This record gives sequence, structure tokens and C-alpha cells, in this order.
Amino acid sequence: MTAVLGAGISGLSAAYYMLQRFGYPATIYEASNRVGGWIRTERHRDKGFLFEVGPRTIRPKGIPGANTLQLIEELNLPVDPIKSWQPAAKNRMIYAKGQLCLLPNSLSGIFKTLPPFSKPLISQIKQDLTAGKRKLKFADESIYDFVERRFGTELATYAISPMICGICAGDAKEISVRFLMNDLFEKEQKWGGIIKGVIFEKLFGKNEKPVSTGIFEEAMPKLYDKARQEKWSMYRVPDGIETLPRTLRDHLQSKEIDIQFSAECREITFTRDGAKMNIKGRDIYPEHIISSIPSYKLATCVKNQHPSLAALLTSIPYVDVAVVNLQYNVQELFKMKAFGFLVPPIERLPILGVIFDSCCFDMEGNTILTVMMGGRWFEENFGKDPTPKQLLDTASQHLELVMGIKEEPRFSRVHVLKKCIPQYTVGHKQRVADIRRYINQYKLPISLCGAAYDGVGINDVILSARTQVESLNISEV
Repeated sequence: MTAVLGAGISGLSAAYYMLQRFGYPATIYEASNRVGGWIRTERHRDKGFLFEVGPRTIRPKGIPGANTLQLIEELNLPVDPIKSWQPAAKNRMIYAKGQLCLLPNSLSGIFKTLPPFSKPLISQIKQDLTAGKRKLKFADESIYDFVERRFGTELATYAISPMICGICAGDAKEISVRFLMNDLFEKEQKWGGIIKGVIFEKLFGKNEKPVSTGIFEEAMPKLYDKARQEKWSMYRVPDGIETLPRTLRDHLQSKEIDIQFSAECREITFTRDGAKMNIKGRDIYPEHIISSIPSYKLATCVKNQHPSLAALLTSIPYVDVAVVNLQYNVQELFKMKAFGFLVPPIERLPILGVIFDSCCFDMEGNTILTVMMGGRWFEENFGKDPTPKQLLDTASQHLELVMGIKEEPRFSRVHVLKKCIPQYTVGHKQRVADIRRYINQYKLPISLCGAAYDGVGINDVILSARTQVESLNISEV
């Protein structure tokens, strides 16, 4: 038997790919009483709106995006796309220097001086041509330092820093450049500059073998081709993103896959024949384990037998995020049409950003906003245990400050997501390599997938599950 730890989207995907590849089911053990992990949709069908507590859209980009679209295709799920020319796709803003600033969304925009920048972005991009390559001791640096070196302080401060806040609620001065810009970093290290690397690879790339599409060598998924042809920027599934893990759950259960809830794993001991897991006071003996749970939780399971592995797992930090969902009975509460705005850390505000949910999808006459707060600065701004009222008041105050919204919301929800997003700080790639090297060295019958290792997005964790399953041999499961 193969045991899957965690019924978040990565754990469910692992069980799905196990069934697809090997033809027999795994058993899923979930600590909570529901599937989906941090994906959670609160539906208010009678009022025509929904709240998303976690992620709300998926991007159809690259191999990870194609993989998710293939899964959605196989589950026969319809999708609700946002096209690249729609305001929610085109318009992204930041709050800087006391005003909301629309970031350049076309080629012509990089030739203009737009706030908060003091000069056109093209002049900052030119800096890459003169900046030298830096030899790095550990082949890594922060994404802030990398962008500052190549393009200048303004771009690092007002473009990259808020973007990192939006993606992982982290500090760009700590997050590894390999998290989002690994390809650009490799170009700089190889060619001495990003623009040089792009040009030289275009000129001299003819003799190189074409880049393999890996799992899609024969043909890309039909839904992915459709997304490209129709220029999707992002999409969701009907009734909110939680429909995806719920549909996956229903599919797995229809194939006789056992999903056990309130079944937290307390300890794992590896044996000659597999492993022993302690779950709800009883011992389970799987031949192989696929763990999709957070790395710090896995660390507590293995620390007695493998303290060195536990130390490596706990070296991946996590942050807390407060999410405040707000509903107003007004359709045109504000004039701005955009996905939302982010706040650069240099502004020293307690909010990370605001998502304009009702600009993204139809909410039947309601204005729906989501305010994200905390992250890397959670305790600094709110202490260890803020009250829901404190968080709601902070959200409302800053909506008035930034957007001029004085109306009281008709309905609201406040959630504090404890240790919800792993931080890929400088050296993360090496840490993950060390963790997997340890597992291989001691021949431990366990595979790792999920947000802690190979990317924090929905696409990333689904592909992480597939990659780990496809690396297994039939004898291991």
C-alpha cells in the first residue's frame, strides 16, 4: 500500500497520478475534516457572490499550467477564463508615494515616465547592458539584490518587492532569485547579462537541441492550446477554486480510493520493508509514503528516528497571512477596473494588497474585495494573536486611506492562515536538494511534494505531485 499524507490539492493529485500510473489506489490521510488545504471557497449563492480565502485564479502558463489544464480536462470541469485584454488581466496597480499607480501594461508604457518611477523603465532596463556579472559563492542571491544589480533600485523596490508580497507574502530582500527568475539568473551567470543572454541564445541556439516539453512531448493538452489561442491570462472553475479539489475528491472516491479525515500522522518510523505510521493511536504499515504536508509537520513525524532530516525540513520558514473578505451591496463602489493593487514594503503599511474580486468575475451586483495582510511582517504589525475585529478595522481603515471607501461592508469574514506559505529564502534550492539527497542516501521509502519544495502555486504543487509519482518504480509502491 502507498499512503498519501495530506488531502490538499497536491496530495489529491498524487493519489490521482498514482491511480493513473499504477492502476491501483493509495490511501489518503488528512488531518482536518475537509479536502483542499489552503484552497477554501465560501459560497453565498442566495446573494450571488463568493469569498475566496486562498488562491482564486490559475494561470495557464508553461508546462505547469498545461499540466493543470490537462487534469481539469480529464475531470470534465468547465472553466471561466479572463482574457489578456480584459481589465482584470491588463491592469495591475501598486500603492506608492501616497497614490495608486497603474503599472505599465503595454510596450509603449516602458518608454514613458509613470509614477512611482522617476524615469522610463526602458532606461532602467538598459542598465543591464553595463552591469557586470557577480560571482556568487552559493550560486544564489535575493531576488531584490539581483534586480537591483541588473536594473536599479526603483524597479526592485516598486515592481519586484510588491510582486513577491502578492505571490508568497514574503520579503524580496530574503526570497531567492531562483524562486521566480531562475532562467534570467542562469542567463546572467552564463553570458554576463540578461539581455546579452537572450540575444546570444537566439543567435547561437540553432545548434542546440530543442527544449523538450517533457510530459507533453507528443502533444499539448487541447485546453492548453485553446487557452493560448484565446489568450487567457488566468481562469477559475465554476463556484470558486475549491470546486477543483472537491471534484478531484469525488473522482478518487468513485475509484475506491479511501480518504480518511481527522487522521493526522503523529510519527513515522522507517523499516526494512517500508514504514510505520502512527495515526490516531494505531499503526499503519505502508510500503511507500508520499508526503504533501508542510515540511515542518513532516519534521515532527520523523524527528525521533531522523533528527538530521527533521532539521533540514524545519529550515524552510513559513509565514502567517490574514485574509479579510468584504461584501458591499453596491455595484460601482469605485471606478478603478483592475485585478487589484499591491503595497511595496517600503511604504510600511500593514496590508500586502487588495484584490478586486468583483472586477475579475461577475458577483451579481455586489462589490467584493479581499484584503491580504501580514506575511513576513505579521507579528511586527499585529502581534502574535490579533482579534478578528482588529484585523477587520485595519482592513477598513486602509481601504479608506488608499481607495477612499468609507462605506461599511454589509458582510465580512476574517481568517488568519497560520504558517500557510513557505518562504523560498536564499539557498532554498540547495536546502531541497539536501533533503532529497538525505532521503536517497538512506533509501527512505518516502517522496515529497507540495508547496514546500517545488513552487507555491496551484500549478506548481500539482506538477510536483505528478513528477514525484512518475519517478517511482512499481517495486517501490
